[in-house]
Amino acid sequence: MFSFASDYTQGAHPAILDRLARINLEQQPGYGEDPICDSAKEKIRTACQAPDADVFFLVGGTQANATIIGGMLQNYQGVIAAVTGHIACHEAGAIEAGGHKVITLPQENGKMKAADLEAYLKAFYADGTYTHMVIPGMVYLSFPTEYGTLYSLEELTAISAICAEYNLKLFVDGARMGYGLASPACDVTLADLARLCDVFYIGGTKVGALFGEAVVFPKKAPAYFFTTIKQKGALLAKGWLLGVQFDTLFTDNLYASISKNAIDQAFRLRDGFKAKGYSFYLDSPTNQQFVILENDKLKELEQKVTFSIWEPLDANHTVVRFATSWATTAQQVDTLLEMI
Repeated sequence: MFSFASDYTQGAHPAILDRLARINLEQQPGYGEDPICDSAKEKIRTACQAPDADVFFLVGGTQANATIIGGMLQNYQGVIAAVTGHIACHEAGAIEAGGHKVITLPQENGKMKAADLEAYLKAFYADGTYTHMVIPGMVYLSFPTEYGTLYSLEELTAISAICAEYNLKLFVDGARMGYGLASPACDVTLADLARLCDVFYIGGTKVGALFGEAVVFPKKAPAYFFTTIKQKGALLAKGWLLGVQFDTLFTDNLYASISKNAIDQAFRLRDGFKAKGYSFYLDSPTNQQFVILENDKLKELEQKVTFSIWEPLDANHTVVRFATSWATTAQQVDTLLEMI
């Protein structure tokens, strides 16, 4: 039995484990105030072409989302997301538990459309009673989305312009950022994100690290954001454990190269399923591939390999997700294809 259930089912890239072992007994200051974290932050600033960016290392994706949103919004504000957005459906109400409503808009292949965002905001502020409602203060996007799709530079630019017009913060959840940037369909760079967003994070948990996300404020973080991190339970005392992982990932282009492996193996998986006559729910250009299986075939296959049940398609078919990662091997993909 092996797994395509997610992209964080394995530990960390060997280069990270090797470096952790080598510095394990060195004494470091706490809470990320150490030279290793400083080095990692500078490498991320360089990669983002944002020399003045504030960078923070948080322990995981839900903590990053809740801390960023809680740290940037006023208590009367909510955050706009696609109805399929991660914060809207897969984080156990973490944002609402922090006092901020998730305002959902329609999605198309996992993406929010600029036209829908603009229409919502125009209608909201045309309502004379809007001050009795939750005021939108932020737009949340995932890159890639929960359906493995990508915002193009044109789409991201249009949403950013609407945010600027309505004084909304733009936040991009990059838990799978590496797999989006490595896709041949991607025309967005880290520098573009730094130019167009108020905040985004570069995912480590799903892309080669043991755990951790790098939160980037391209211009300036909110006041006392470090304090907010601690208040939200997202501050790691041994912060250097996060720093050394990102310092390694952003040395010698490692983050990009291991992300590309996931894309290469996902495309081999996709092409193999297609060659055997399987259909796909949508065309994903990243490491998440959504295959339509007959229910009988699904029951047979799940005895041999794990994957994610996504949603029913009809009475006889189900959409399932196969996710590759930085660690997926060609042999694993070949074995899966032999099974079908």
